[in-house]
Amino acid sequence: LKLIKSPYVLLGASFLVSQIMVIFVPSHAGLALLLMVTLYPILIRSGVSPMSALGVIGCAQFVDVGPGSGNAILAAQTAGVDVSEYFVYYQLPLFVGVVIILTFVHMFVQRWWDKREGWVFDPNNIQTLAGAKTTEQDKKVPKIYAILPIIPLFLIIFFSKVAGSHIRMDVVTAMVISTVIAIIFELIRLRNFRDVLASFKLFFEGMGKILVSVVSLIVCGEFFAAGLIKSGFMGTLITAANDAGFGLATMVIVGGALVWLFSFIMGSGNAAFFSFAPLLPNVAHVIGVPIIQLIFPLQVILGFGRASSPITGAIVAISGLAGVSPFQVAKRTFIPMLFGTAITYIAYFLFWY
Repeated sequence: LKLIKSPYVLLGASFLVSQIMVIFVPSHAGLALLLMVTLYPILIRSGVSPMSALGVIGCAQFVDVGPGSGNAILAAQTAGVDVSEYFVYYQLPLFVGVVIILTFVHMFVQRWWDKREGWVFDPNNIQTLAGAKTTEQDKKVPKIYAILPIIPLFLIIFFSKVAGSHIRMDVVTAMVISTVIAIIFELIRLRNFRDVLASFKLFFEGMGKILVSVVSLIVCGEFFAAGLIKSGFMGTLITAANDAGFGLATMVIVGGALVWLFSFIMGSGNAAFFSFAPLLPNVAHVIGVPIIQLIFPLQVILGFGRASSPITGAIVAISGLAGVSPFQVAKRTFIPMLFGTAITYIAYFLFWY
């Protein structure tokens, strides 16, 4: 990144870097906060405006992609396919294409916003905007630790149909094995069993905090879906689709618009998808298509709505760290996410429909 002189080319390159990390860090808020302490200072010191940097970081996980994503796992299970196959054969080709296009969209959109808002780079204000410098303690972490987040994905793909293996490894098993490997790394580095276990306690504390929100969303989503079915809404929807002659194309367009809107309003892709996913097998059966053809585009599209919302956890968190309004950040993510939604629709109907 140091070789890139243009701040907007650097912005595009940073977006590409963040999208590579998405596959290994399947948490929108987690990845956004990680980028705020690593990528954000680099961008600010290179002449990128804080709002442009926040716009890119806010879109860090615009799609729930990868075998570690909860929505991807649910979509694969609902469609009856292996999560590694769902990632490699469905998500990855679309994801790569959309990322390449959105890289240029971000460069032009963020530059347009900077000109519109009169941003002027002030070298004297860099340290205030970028935050604290890297400490000597930070530099002591071995570089080999960079492979740790990659291990779960490697295990899941290697032990799957995609790699031709007869052994299957689920996400939970891969995560547990990877965690044990991380503990061994720490034991070698620190040589103090007590300190390593004390730091490992943070793993359970963090997991507990996340599970509170995730499990609540799952329960609410299942309750909402069950309510739709018991109230007759599902039957009415299926009957209406039959009577109106709705096919797959109409269902994808209408359903995509609904999940986009719901994820935007809720500020959560999980809440919207866990509410709709249980309904999709019946809809797919009625219109006579495989479930994967209906659930795949909807699972992708809802991510764009979440990344556009000012109440999304990641956008609220990074705007708080930067001391700006979440609405200002959402303004920077909204146009690229509209482009992403349009690109996804076009790509789906050209290659998967």
